[in-house]
Amino acid sequence: MKIWVDADACPVAIKEILFRAARRTTIHVCLVANHFLSVPASPYISFIKVSKGFDVADNEIVKQVLADDLVVTADIPLAAEVIEKGACALNPRGELYTQDNIKDRLTMRDFMDNLRGSGIDTGGPPALSANDRMMFANALDKYITQARQS
Repeated sequence: MKIWVDADACPVAIKEILFRAARRTTIHVCLVANHFLSVPASPYISFIKVSKGFDVADNEIVKQVLADDLVVTADIPLAAEVIEKGACALNPRGELYTQDNIKDRLTMRDFMDNLRGSGIDTGGPPALSANDRMMFANALDKYITQARQS
């Protein structure tokens, strides 16, 4: 199992949780972004810098992800693509995207995108809270525990 991180928009607090998890569990975490990121020196943490461009980091993750890997992303279309490949996706607020819920999430995302496209201000997501960070850490630990038991 490997954890892939859509790192361009991943909050720093979530990356820190992932770095601690990599060291604690010896599971490899790979961040993918189109700009340089500093990552701690560890045999379990790596970084891939891709060229700038629309969905370049997402495409790299989809290309490399394997079944049973985990992708950390808030990008619902990316989550849908990795689920199609047999991997799982976890958003930075601790929600696990699955075959059972991804279609509903895509529908809602498309609906909100249409609203924004018609000029309606839908606002953005709230700032990441301490509770969100806790929910993410708990979901990550649960996923890792279950993956290791399978």
